[in-house]
Amino acid sequence: MGTAIDESLYKSQVEYLMLKFMLITNDPELAHYAEECGVKRIFVDLEKHGKQERQGHLDTLISSHTTNDIEKVKASISHAELLVRLNPLHSGSAKEIDEAISHGADLLMLPMFHSATELDEFSRLVNGRAGIIPLVETYEAAKDMDDIVHVPGVTEVYIGLNDLHLDMKLKFMFEPLANGLVDELAEIIKKAGLPFGFGGIARVGEGIIPGELVMGEHLRLGSSSVILSRTFHRKSSGISDFKTNLDLKQELGKLFDAAEKLKLRSEEQMSADHQRLQSAVADFVARKDD
Repeated sequence: MGTAIDESLYKSQVEYLMLKFMLITNDPELAHYAEECGVKRIFVDLEKHGKQERQGHLDTLISSHTTNDIEKVKASISHAELLVRLNPLHSGSAKEIDEAISHGADLLMLPMFHSATELDEFSRLVNGRAGIIPLVETYEAAKDMDDIVHVPGVTEVYIGLNDLHLDMKLKFMFEPLANGLVDELAEIIKKAGLPFGFGGIARVGEGIIPGELVMGEHLRLGSSSVILSRTFHRKSSGISDFKTNLDLKQELGKLFDAAEKLKLRSEEQMSADHQRLQSAVADFVARKDD
């Protein structure tokens, strides 16, 4: 499938692009394949509490991953980081944290929290045993970013555009990127010296907001991570389905190539690309209003 890729050039592109691509999967074989193709972080998703109520009416995935998947996926990768998203803070969080760490999680993600106080409680339970990535996907958390970045144990911040736009009663997940909110949050996070990421990315030339336009925003803001969206891999669920639906190395290669060109933009070109994104978002929202 697709054209051959120069392996030495591909490897240099993977190392050159600081942006880490993340893949959500509990399939060990797929995790191994993704790592070989340049994915830097594998994402096991244990979040279930409240997700059906928030997203059950949408075309989103409610995860079936389990704690036992962590160890299997960890054994299948050699250098990619293993990120585990847990449930929002609850009475069983201590047990979930202990199990995830004992099974090999490098990083733990806390979703659907509302304040730095909640995050601090989570951090106390982790107690320095793994990196912590708060998933900022409530507007209350976004407004508390000045304090969130100073919670002990936080190693990175991720902005979840899907749930954030729902919580803000917006109509499209990229509206917080278009309206300046992500810019404001990125500025606070960078000032604190922390890396951050946001949203998901589609393939080059595809998606409501094409992958290259989203890539341009990550480079403009200084992001260091992004999730390969379900649109990117056609909602594939396992290695066989995945290989049928795309050539991962080829599609990542296109994103690497796009990034190489985008890094050469002038300030004026970068601003023009951002305005293109704003227009694309506005057009989509207008169509939804019709």
